[in-house]
Amino acid sequence: MTSVGIRELKAHLSRHLKGVQAGARLVVTERGRQIATISPIPPPEAVIDLSWAHALVNSGRAAWAGGKPGGVPRPVTLQSGPSLSESILDNRR
Repeated sequence: MTSVGIRELKAHLSRHLKGVQAGARLVVTERGRQIATISPIPPPEAVIDLSWAHALVNSGRAAWAGGKPGGVPRPVTLQSGPSLSESILDNRR
């Protein structure tokens, strides 16, 4: 981890940020006291792990055509009784 003072950071910000972009962590100091850390953010592919979804598709327990879900072909209609919103409101009481 590299340590850099505020004045040096301001004077050579681009150079220091290139180092951070390459994976280095940077500790910012003010009069020799540590006040901040600048570190690279993880790449998007490292944050989202979809291996579980690929395993389901590969095992045949799920299917995916590559698009977004289409939803229900037509809305469900209730035959009789209270509406869904009335049931939810009654449940909240």
